[in-house]
Amino acid sequence: MDSLTRINPDVQAEYRLRNLLHTLLLAGGSLFLLGLCAYVLAGPPGVLWAAIGGGASLYAATHMSPKMVLGLYRARQLPEDVMPDAHRILRLLSERAGLPRAPDLYLIRSSMMNAFSIGRRDDAAICVTDGLVRGLSGREFIGVMAHEIAHILREDIRVMALSDVVSRMTSVMSFLGLMLALFHAPKLMADGGQAPWLVILILITAPTVGTLLQLALSRTREFEADLTAVEVTGDPEGLAAALMKLEKAHGRMWEAMMLPGARIPDPSILRSHPKTEERVRRILSLRKRPAPLVDVEGWPHITAKSMLPVTGKPRRRMGGLGVWY
Repeated sequence: MDSLTRINPDVQAEYRLRNLLHTLLLAGGSLFLLGLCAYVLAGPPGVLWAAIGGGASLYAATHMSPKMVLGLYRARQLPEDVMPDAHRILRLLSERAGLPRAPDLYLIRSSMMNAFSIGRRDDAAICVTDGLVRGLSGREFIGVMAHEIAHILREDIRVMALSDVVSRMTSVMSFLGLMLALFHAPKLMADGGQAPWLVILILITAPTVGTLLQLALSRTREFEADLTAVEVTGDPEGLAAALMKLEKAHGRMWEAMMLPGARIPDPSILRSHPKTEERVRRILSLRKRPAPLVDVEGWPHITAKSMLPVTGKPRRRMGGLGVWY
């Protein structure tokens, strides 16, 4: 999968490194938080059992058939003769991205403009809504499909499944730990002991911190999917236009009823997706600027006399049509 000449390789490498570091830090932070809660709850055996339970849950979550999940959404698979152009787009993008096979295409009857992907590289599906198919141009649709293929290519489904399992287990262990602390508090205080306030503070804040780490990881993977989509298509403007159109469509009805002409502020820290303005800014910054016809970068600035002859001050003259110089 080679970047097209329209992509700036320096900006591309910078974003790729940034996304990788953010992913490692956020995923590592989530695992550390889970291990800390397990250790507080049951010591080293608790960490071991948390690792075993998390591994089993992750395997079950990532090996679930896409058809089973899509059945919960009442999505129906679209045969190639129904939407031949969409299937052709998926095949071309999958081939360029290096996927072993093109994802299956599913449709949900909904006026909302939305799309999501599920599954692994060798068994994946992309689901779109009626509103998305009808509301996007061909160029914009290609950008969205490339974004979903990027999620499959980068194994984001597995990454976010791991994050979800870790976040849920952290919440469960935090709840159990608080219940045990509450149960043993009267006996501890009767014996003249002090409550383990540090442990209680960790257990209280762990679910919130875990959720924030999960949301931050989701935003990072969205940035990475945008980057990969642009690499696959070589068309930053197409994906940027699609994102702006989706941003305009989402929440439009409720916001128009509550705050006509305004947008409801949404704190960035609580979003599962980055702000659209920031995504578009990063996407468009990937464009390679065209080379100038004459490269004058670094040339010394030279001052000289004008090549026009000196004719003196202008002279006023009278004519039949008035005064002129």
